[in-house]
Amino acid sequence: MTTFDAASPDRDGSEAAKPKTRTEEAFRTLRQQILSGELPPGSRLPIQETADALGMSPMPVREAMRELDAAGLVDNVPHRGATVTRISIGDLREVYDLRLALETLAVRRAAERFSDEDAIAGHRALRELNARAHEEQSVRLAWHTAFHFALYEASGSVRLPRLIRPLWEASGRYRFAAPLSGRLEMREGEHEAILDACVAHEPDRAHALLHNHLGRAVNALAETMGAPPLFALAAVPRRRGRQLVDPDLVS
Repeated sequence: MTTFDAASPDRDGSEAAKPKTRTEEAFRTLRQQILSGELPPGSRLPIQETADALGMSPMPVREAMRELDAAGLVDNVPHRGATVTRISIGDLREVYDLRLALETLAVRRAAERFSDEDAIAGHRALRELNARAHEEQSVRLAWHTAFHFALYEASGSVRLPRLIRPLWEASGRYRFAAPLSGRLEMREGEHEAILDACVAHEPDRAHALLHNHLGRAVNALAETMGAPPLFALAAVPRRRGRQLVDPDLVS
């Protein structure tokens, strides 16, 4: 099965290429409609009707549904069709349980081996992200994705970014579905601190900073859904002396 990444800027800062196949086009279009809420949770996606709406044959749409199912965006049941997955506190907790485990592992490994090339890529993505603070949400989130994956790819692992990607996709729905969620992870100071820890080869600090970055985001999402905080924040080692500090004092 071919898998497709989100339509986000490439590592070198260029915009992602246009879809190469009808299947990829269908995947990207449906993915964006799901993430934006145009296709709300619980929406049925009959193959023929969806193909007609997209102006293509059923075959690429059927394959795109399999990819969306793998990304956790639809439930594709044989002989019953696909339905946009529903959101819930339980699902949010499970997604972020896995994101916290995998993404902090990736950034820890990245900080252990961060190169000059990795630093250039990370700073470029961060500059682009910060420069787009007032652009539409889809553009900001694309560069937000580019920044984080510049760090995860610096881990040297082929599998970690591939494991993280579908979880990132699944959690993206909550940013659009919950009120005010579009700005949750757009904290310039937190991004800069994580990148600085990687550049300084401080894996413990990078791990804790990313844990708190994700933790604050998911706790804010949970609050908008009427739930208490889901994750505790970690103490962050200072650069000098590795002293533990209150996580709320570290940006």
